[in-house]
Formats: sequence, structure tokens, C-alpha cells
Amino acid sequence: MDKINDILLKVAILFRKYGLKSITMDDISREVGISKKTLYQFVTDKNDLVNKVVESELERTRECFEQVWVKGNNAIAELFEVNRFMAEMMKRNSPSFDYDLKKHHPEAFQKVILTRRKGMYDSVLANLKRGKAEGFYRQELNEEIITKLQISRLENIYGDVMFSIEDFTTETIFKELFIYHIRGIANEKGIKYLDDNIHKLYYSDSEIFKDGEKPGKQI
Repeated sequence: MDKINDILLKVAILFRKYGLKSITMDDISREVGISKKTLYQFVTDKNDLVNKVVESELERTRECFEQVWVKGNNAIAELFEVNRFMAEMMKRNSPSFDYDLKKHHPEAFQKVILTRRKGMYDSVLANLKRGKAEGFYRQELNEEIITKLQISRLENIYGDVMFSIEDFTTETIFKELFIYHIRGIANEKGIKYLDDNIHKLYYSDSEIFKDGEKPGKQI
């Protein structure tokens, strides 16, 4: 299983670097350092390989998020950790990969969208409930509506004509987005905590990612 995961991780890096359409099974075999015969022991064809890579990446992201959510000692500190993680994750992401996935592998693309959306929905909703229970968020806020608004903001960054690729792969946009979100949901106690700890929204290299590559270096 570790060997399969290692292969899938290497292929995922190749897909993010070169795109899905342009890279062939021969390219993958050569770059990963295994024979095509060995590669076809794990997958039936390229479509099967793409699906397995997507499933592997979704699982890795889920595991990383689980690490992130347990770091914060309160709801706002939790969002700080999420902010760092998402900023780095966006730097790692490749718009060309998403485009090729949507165009050439629509079922896999739909799975990515639905899985991400459910994960975000559950996490944002849980954070809102935690923040209210801890006395950091406004008690009267509508958890369902705020959750959907935040997911909509995050999902629509890619397609927003007001932002370039360079914009949404910088720390600044995610810092401002999360400050905007926290100030909209926090009460006086929460805003004071934000102001006292806002310096923690500046990032350092994360240890969350396990493939040994700095965010943004592989794209």
C-alpha cells in the first residue's frame, strides 16, 4: 500500500506540474521510475490512474485538515490554522489541473467539488457552533446562512474576474478573507481576541504537507 501511495503522490505532482492532458502513460512511467508493466499492475488505464490520484489527494487533504482543526485552542485560533493551511494549499494547486480534470474527467472533477464542499460545510458549521459556545461569536448569527456564504466566497475565488492567479496564491487575500469572515461573526470578545492575535495570521512554512515540497515550488 505504501508503494502505491508513493506512486500516486509522484503522479499527482506530475499532473500539477504538466497538466493531465499533455502527459502520457509513457511519460509517467519514465518520470516516476517504474516500468509500464508495473504501472499497469496498479491501474487499468490513464482514466483509472486519474481517479486513483484524485481519491488519494482527497484523502491526503482530509488527513491534513484533521491535523489543522485540532491545533486551535479556541474557535478563532482554529480559523488561524485553517487560514494558513488553505493559503498554502492554494499555492500548491494548479488551475490547469482543475481545467483538464473538469474537461476530460468530469466525474472525477465532480467528486472533487462535492467532497471539498462537504468537508468545508461540516468544518465551517462546526467552527461556528464552537465559537458561539465559547462566547467568541454572535449568538444571534444564523449558522446555516453564514456557512453557505463562506463556502461560496471560497469556491468563487477561482472564477472571480477581479482576482488574478497571482492574487489568490498570495498570503494577503486569504488573510483579508478570514479577517472579514471573523469580524462578521465575532462579538466584542472575539474581535478583541482577533486584534490581540492578528500577527499570528502571518505564515511560516508549514509542516502539514508530507511530500517534502514547499507550497508553490512544484507548479
